[in-house]
Amino acid sequence: MAIEVLDAAGARAAIPELCDVLIECVDGGASVSFMAPLSRDKAAAFWEGVADGVARGERVLIVARAEVIVGTVQMVPAPQENQPHRADIAKLLVRDHARGRGVAASLMAAAETAARTAGRTLLVLDTASGEAGERVYARLGWTAVGKVPGYALFPDGRPCDTTFFYKNLRARDAVDAPDQSIDLTRTAAP
Repeated sequence: MAIEVLDAAGARAAIPELCDVLIECVDGGASVSFMAPLSRDKAAAFWEGVADGVARGERVLIVARAEVIVGTVQMVPAPQENQPHRADIAKLLVRDHARGRGVAASLMAAAETAARTAGRTLLVLDTASGEAGERVYARLGWTAVGKVPGYALFPDGRPCDTTFFYKNLRARDAVDAPDQSIDLTRTAAP
């Protein structure tokens, strides 16, 4: 498995595979901003917007590739003037057949490295409460702040409680240095 940071051209070239990942996750019940059934056109429009954000330097798109893309995550630096130290982690998605193989952990390590590279030391994210993501983030050393009942919906329309997490990279630097073997140079998709 290779972890890659995609530039805008690479993101655009990867849209068909990224659509596959997103649609599979939504069809599988992941509460990631979309309702089921998620059309390919709507998924493609989302990823085109992500590619535009990459081109503007507003986000970093990271993928895990094992012949095809099996997972993805984004690091989104806070745009607010008074938050130059903060970034959001968004859309950690892993295909069903690749789960339990360290893909999420590798993607999150790369997102943390990208954040450090961008000078961001405080990361925040939210995830569906009681789902696999919540366990992944806790295992990776993220701190749960609290839960908001009914914050979002699952793709089938059921209310979804959401847990908010943060990670202070500055406090972790001395204890948990990033894996320097991850190549975070911006690469285009083949």
